[in-house]
Amino acid sequence: MSATTAPASTRIVTLDALRGFAVMGILAMNIVAFAMPEMAYLSPKAFGGTSPSDIAAWGFGFLLVDGKMRGLFSILFGASMLLIVDRADARGNNPRSVHYRRMFWLAVFGLCHYFFIWWGDILFLYAAVGCVAFGFRRWEARRLIKWALGLYTLGVVLTSLFFGAQLAVASAADDPTSPLVEAGREVRAEYAKIDREAIDEVALYRGGYAAIVDERLGNAVNPFIGVIMMMLETLPMMMLGMALFRNGFLTGDWTTDAYRRIVWRWLPPGILLTLIVAWLQWRSGFDYIVAVNAFLAWAAPGRLMMTIAYAALLLLLIRRYADGGGIARVAAAGRTAFSNYLGTSIVMTTIFYGYGLDLFGQVDRWTLYLFCIGMWAVMLLWSKPWLDRFAYGPLEWLWRTLARGSLQPMRRVPGFQ
Repeated sequence: MSATTAPASTRIVTLDALRGFAVMGILAMNIVAFAMPEMAYLSPKAFGGTSPSDIAAWGFGFLLVDGKMRGLFSILFGASMLLIVDRADARGNNPRSVHYRRMFWLAVFGLCHYFFIWWGDILFLYAAVGCVAFGFRRWEARRLIKWALGLYTLGVVLTSLFFGAQLAVASAADDPTSPLVEAGREVRAEYAKIDREAIDEVALYRGGYAAIVDERLGNAVNPFIGVIMMMLETLPMMMLGMALFRNGFLTGDWTTDAYRRIVWRWLPPGILLTLIVAWLQWRSGFDYIVAVNAFLAWAAPGRLMMTIAYAALLLLLIRRYADGGGIARVAAAGRTAFSNYLGTSIVMTTIFYGYGLDLFGQVDRWTLYLFCIGMWAVMLLWSKPWLDRFAYGPLEWLWRTLARGSLQPMRRVPGFQ
């Protein structure tokens, strides 16, 4: 077969379109982290200010976007992993070999992304957790859901205990009669460094490329720490994705009424729980220890509910407008999600970092969403014309070529979907 032909393939439009919405949503989640110091993502107090407008913009992101798009992305990764493994098995290929080669190269991409483009990489995490998730590929849907919920709950409990203990100890800092007063002051002192670190981050990211890479190389352990911290969120989400692929939820096989029931069952309580957590942060004056607890533990139950509800809501939208040009463009963005994800990092860091347009720390939270809209337009405009001509996105093709160890066909042939 020549490099100008490609084999026929059957696409699952619901998965493609969901992935398109997810990769666009990931940018809405990450935009603050592209443009402001890291802790600003968790607390408006860390950078940007706590004016009513700033708090409203933070609340908008925290309520509607934070963690939900990452959760949806993780669910879709689990579903796609299972789809690829099943197809490899059906073709007589070794599914274990196919999977672990893909995860190896995904890890390489992730580390390159972290060190040379942007610190907020998720690919290395997915590669590491994907290696574990492969062990559950033969489980039936009900068992996957039960274990996923159990592991997710375990993660919430352990994180709540660890960071909740920090909060309890820190609360003793102002009580001279407490035996934990010194420990509390030490905890407070550590979190007080965040303000200084935010200033240092602005200086770093408004500087040159070499200094940024040098800083990342000096923190080479961070991707591995991220795997440990996020394992009990990401693995359950991938397992849910595998289950929801198995039972037909993600492939659009459920009835419209069934999807509506999921939305009404999980979206209202998810929003309510998330609003309560947002209120606790506001009430604390956006205390940094409270913000960390909220992000890693308290918001997790509502985040899970809203992620599942979002998936059902988007599936209803995809079903209703499946024949329209808009969904076709979103699905194309989903088919090129790997290229769009890494391409977004390149574009946004070039806009905000010192070696580009040098806008880091210069744009308020609401205005940042205009950059999201602009990048969404780019995704929707380039993805479909590219796929009208080529079988894969550019980075999808590179990943496939590396994982298979041979040059893969690139151009479309009649019948390729």
